[in-house]
Amino acid sequence: MELSNSYQPGDIVYVIIRNPHVQGVANVQEAAIVNNPDHPGEMALFVYETYYPLTDEVAVYQSLVEAEEDFQQAFGSADIEDYYG
Repeated sequence: MELSNSYQPGDIVYVIIRNPHVQGVANVQEAAIVNNPDHPGEMALFVYETYYPLTDEVAVYQSLVEAEEDFQQAFGSADIEDYYG
């Protein structure tokens, strides 16, 4: 099943997004599923006033808790002693 078939325009999801300007910085961000204005018939993630293709290359989570759990596994916690960042 294609990823975009799992979602409908208007759905709110969560993604882990990296800051392209600061290496090693990422966070969980709320995103909306929308119709892609650049490619009619396709859906996109709308986050930070930008449209991103909805592909299987992007980890999309239906709940904030699920996204934060995977974020913790991948990047650790900011509460860790000696964490600078």
